[in-house]
Amino acid sequence: MQSISSSRAQEILSHSSGKTIAVVGDVMLDRYFWGSVSRISPEAPVPVIDLEHESLHLGGAANVAGNLQALGIKPLLCGVIGDDNTGVILLDILESMGCSSTGMIRLNHRPTTVKTRIIGNNQQMLRVDREIRDAISDAEADMLLGSIMNIPDLSGIILEDYNKGVMTQSLIQSICSIAQARNIPVFVDPKFNHFFDYKGVAVFKPNRKEAQEALGYSLRSEDDIQKAGKELLKRLECGNVLLTLGEQGMMLFENNGNVSSVPTRARKVSDVSGAGDTTIAMLAAAMAGGASVQEAATLSNYAAGIVCEQPGIVTVKPAEVIHAIDIDVE
Repeated sequence: MQSISSSRAQEILSHSSGKTIAVVGDVMLDRYFWGSVSRISPEAPVPVIDLEHESLHLGGAANVAGNLQALGIKPLLCGVIGDDNTGVILLDILESMGCSSTGMIRLNHRPTTVKTRIIGNNQQMLRVDREIRDAISDAEADMLLGSIMNIPDLSGIILEDYNKGVMTQSLIQSICSIAQARNIPVFVDPKFNHFFDYKGVAVFKPNRKEAQEALGYSLRSEDDIQKAGKELLKRLECGNVLLTLGEQGMMLFENNGNVSSVPTRARKVSDVSGAGDTTIAMLAAAMAGGASVQEAATLSNYAAGIVCEQPGIVTVKPAEVIHAIDIDVE
């Protein structure tokens, strides 16, 4: 993978600042209970957490929008929330960050998706989910589609699929068709259900587990990974496949035949939560700023490394990425 200088990174991120990128997908609220562990419960062999504080964060597609906002992008978040207090909290967080919520739809027949994580001694110990994963209706999908139809200056569209019901086949196909007609690059973070419905996108970014489930074979060896990347390029007819491989970094497959490895940048992994959201946000932001796909992948890897070094859901600012590149050069 080509290296990148801090001056080039600064140029790319400066050029992307102020541009608009739509994020369509499964919106969530992440709730964290933070505390310390020093004893085992006498009632069952489980740790007792002395609660110290609680925090609330954007999750799923909303976290991608938050990452874009931190990078200087104007995100247009399109998703569904419930007509409940949790939905109000999520909208309040968006407003406090300066993120537009004009693409959000409130539904009274499903709750806002919430993931509650219990953190003890800075380590995640338990997660509790509240959600409905049924597909949204065609009428609701059309409302989401309408949110991006009349935006004249979109620099990209990110599709965030967590199998929570928002990304239906018809919505995926409609967005991809509109984007291709308007020459808007589409970036995809897929899950299993609609894995092969994302045809002709600019960058398709599955992780190892998602690719294995969709392709039906393990990605253990270098040969397995090479086979998977090339098969995905062909079957999806897409511009690029960025396969994320955890501690092995990433592998980028371009439709011109180039294949390059992106080694991991995290120095001390604390929590991988949100790293994928940061990766795709940086990908879209960097390419909106004129980066090549290799430069965008390199910047995404730096950004994801920063996130993995910190517990909980965090966003990354351009100055942090520049600093990480400078440290790496040293």
